[in-house]
Amino acid sequence: NLHFNHPNEITPEVSRAVDKLSRTGMPIGNQSVLLAGVNDCVHIQRSLVHKLVENRIRPYYLYQCDLVEGSGHFRTPVGKGLEIIEGLRGHTSGYAVPTYVVDAPGGGGKIPVMPNYLISYSDHKVVLRNYEGYITTYEEPTDYQPHDRSSCSYCRDERREPGQGGVHALLQGDAMWIEPAGHSEIHSRGNTEAHRLQAPEKWVPYGVGAIEGQTASPQPKLEPGEAPDYAPGEEPRPREGEPTGSAHGELL
Repeated sequence: NLHFNHPNEITPEVSRAVDKLSRTGMPIGNQSVLLAGVNDCVHIQRSLVHKLVENRIRPYYLYQCDLVEGSGHFRTPVGKGLEIIEGLRGHTSGYAVPTYVVDAPGGGGKIPVMPNYLISYSDHKVVLRNYEGYITTYEEPTDYQPHDRSSCSYCRDERREPGQGGVHALLQGDAMWIEPAGHSEIHSRGNTEAHRLQAPEKWVPYGVGAIEGQTASPQPKLEPGEAPDYAPGEEPRPREGEPTGSAHGELL
């Protein structure tokens, strides 16, 4: 990826150099940073992305300015970035619209931020709006058959990333929750008795069978102070018809 923040940076010399790179077959992208007083203008950004595309450079990311010491005078509100994306989406080619991201403090990675085009939804209909403010609906299918992961070779060959499933793991049924570090201690508020909603038998995943009795292959019980090698909510799943058991030995 290259790093151009303003259209004036794309000089004839730069264009010739980029042309040589692109002719090798190398994919070229650009990462810009939203900077107050430099490019915090939708017209400047539109000129920049057009010049990038003319030079066969994909506008990849538009970064919110990081919380770096000495750069505070370059920071803009996140709302300014959203305003710029509103002025690009629908007003130029979709290929020329970068993904606006906040590089999350604390190592959270790039978080995409965009205007909200989804207004509402139900189990049968989605309400959307476009860049002009035009509001429309999309009817959901009534006969959709969910993807069968058990018969999909791509799903079976999935490269697992323990502890990195995130929200996608919740959607796939690989985990039931994501628990922040220290949540249990904070949530208990000093209470030594477990709340009724924390009862393990209440949170049995749908379709795993009865919870009476013991599992045919119980999960390993951890010694005091020993940590599991998977994140909370990602305990190994039982075979069909078996109850679930956690690594701590209790029946779920």
